Amino acid sequence: MAIKPLGDRVLIKPLAEKEEKIGNIYIPDTAKEKPNEGEVVAVGPGKVTDDGKTVPMQVKVGQRVLYGKYSGTEIKEGGQEYLIVRESDILAIIE
Repeated sequence: MAIKPLGDRVLIKPLAEKEEKIGNIYIPDTAKEKPNEGEVVAVGPGKVTDDGKTVPMQVKVGQRVLYGKYSGTEIKEGGQEYLIVRESDILAIIE
């Protein structure tokens, strides 16, 4: 992967939503909400405090996480969509 997050940022690959069907009506992609579950692809080294110490990251590569609906910055790399968020924007780790 050519993208390495800095500081307390995390690179997330959003997980695809399942196709939704209500009765005989399919919900188009444009009407679906953004996924807020993803897989951690890369993590930064951690947040640097005012006294120069690095606080280690709590999330690790490969974990599934829940993140805020409007969190982060969307980017595209190699035809795949990713999201860069701060670790504080991650709501939970899914085990």
